[in-house]
Amino acid sequence: MIAIIDYGVGNLFSLCSSLKMLGLEAEVTADPKKIKGADRIILPGVGAFGDAIEKLRATGLVEPLTEEVKKGKPLLGICLGMQLLFEKSFEYGEHDGLGYLKGKICNLADDIQTGLKVPEMGWNSLHFIKKEHPLLRYIQEGDYVYYVHSYYAKNCAESLVAVSDYEVEVPGIVGYKNVMGTQFHPEKSGAVGLSILKAFSEIQ
Repeated sequence: MIAIIDYGVGNLFSLCSSLKMLGLEAEVTADPKKIKGADRIILPGVGAFGDAIEKLRATGLVEPLTEEVKKGKPLLGICLGMQLLFEKSFEYGEHDGLGYLKGKICNLADDIQTGLKVPEMGWNSLHFIKKEHPLLRYIQEGDYVYYVHSYYAKNCAESLVAVSDYEVEVPGIVGYKNVMGTQFHPEKSGAVGLSILKAFSEIQ
């Protein structure tokens, strides 16, 4: 069973529908016991980093989540959920993240000089950095995925799996050991997104 963490900031309907389409058992939950009993965990998220990390901490789920990560249970963060996995964010101030991955979350607009719009909103292609990573198992170099974001991960070479070009190199997929994340929305990325979720469901 895949536990989808419910802490009040996730767009969960599309994600649940995608997992159901794949025939996967999933449950939206804020119950630590169900999170501990799950085979895998997904941390979704939309909105601002500071608000999200506060809500996650307020649920009391950070401690059980961290315990499961330390045990080696596969964890996938999606969009803002991916950003929460890093050490720090500079979105509207400075906020500490979960620190499962090395790196920081910074404003995309600060690094773009050519007039590209921020937020990045739309389809972009993936370039593989770690070609053997299990999340890439069912997709191809150059496949397109759907982004909606104004902030992105930097200084995260250790976990960089795949990137997209938006003048700057945007980490699209990250992964270090059992902790993984996608900046884009796999549940809105058609067959490619479904393939990534399928690959996650098979990671031991």
